[in-house]
Amino acid sequence: MARKIVVLGEVRDGALRNVSFEAVAAAKAAAEGGEVVGILIGDSVHALGADLIHYGADRVVTVESDKLNQYTSDGYSQALMAVIDAEKPEGLVFGHTSLGKDLAPKIAAKLDSGLISDVTSLEQAGGNLVFTRPIYSGKAFEKKIVTDGLIFATIRPNNISPLDKDETRTGEVSSLSVDVKDLRTIIKEVVRKATEGVDLSEAKVVIAGGRGVKSEEGFEPLKELATLLNGAVGASRGACDADYCDYSLQIGQTGKVVTPDLYIACGISGAIQHLAGMSNSKVIVAINKDPEANIFKVADYGIVGDLFEVVPMLTEEFKKIVVNA
Repeated sequence: MARKIVVLGEVRDGALRNVSFEAVAAAKAAAEGGEVVGILIGDSVHALGADLIHYGADRVVTVESDKLNQYTSDGYSQALMAVIDAEKPEGLVFGHTSLGKDLAPKIAAKLDSGLISDVTSLEQAGGNLVFTRPIYSGKAFEKKIVTDGLIFATIRPNNISPLDKDETRTGEVSSLSVDVKDLRTIIKEVVRKATEGVDLSEAKVVIAGGRGVKSEEGFEPLKELATLLNGAVGASRGACDADYCDYSLQIGQTGKVVTPDLYIACGISGAIQHLAGMSNSKVIVAINKDPEANIFKVADYGIVGDLFEVVPMLTEEFKKIVVNA
């Protein structure tokens, strides 16, 4: 059944986040041969429309206003609802990001629609479009189908592969004028505490430290390895509670959920709350002095040893690979 699916593209620092392209791929699967329409919201986003088309969108609608310079649920919901009213889609796909988790339920309520959140895969089965999502902190998975109304889903970053970029694809990038008004929240300034570099939630490689790093300086070897592998540094709640790093790096049930290709846990014991945030990583490497540490139960590879000896050794070995690549 061909459907029109709209996709919300996320813009950060003047560029599209990778989850936007993953959402387009999910929308293509959900559209079943129908049209995929990208939506871009901001103060200067028109030029980014071509990127969504290169990754599979058929056309793009932009809403631009100086009131949309920073995300607010009031402003974005007004812009998004205007596009939805104009396009009348059969489905919507957002990224399961901080923005998506805040905005999607609000839009679903306005549309009186159901919402399937945190989707990790979708497939055709028995004539239905089946969505898979983790439950019980990732210990089990459930499958859902939409029997009536809109298909509305948010997808977890790093789980659905984007389509290959095709710069020969062309499509219309149009603008929709929306009178954004009655904003209850105005963003005056954004202060970022997270370290610069690769976005933790979208990183393909994550080097995470726990209480075993012992200090703020203990994260330096992890940062060096992460930089070498073009990855991001994360942390357990224990490390954050001990003031070794900022809470913006926290991975776990009360922090960020990550699913990188490679997750290296350094000095992390493996509390269930932390496992909920990283256990679905594709390859997990655990480094810990305690051979009975719980983290080894979910690890694909385990190294029993002092992280301050092991991590520098790994860094030197990866340097040889990177240089010869």
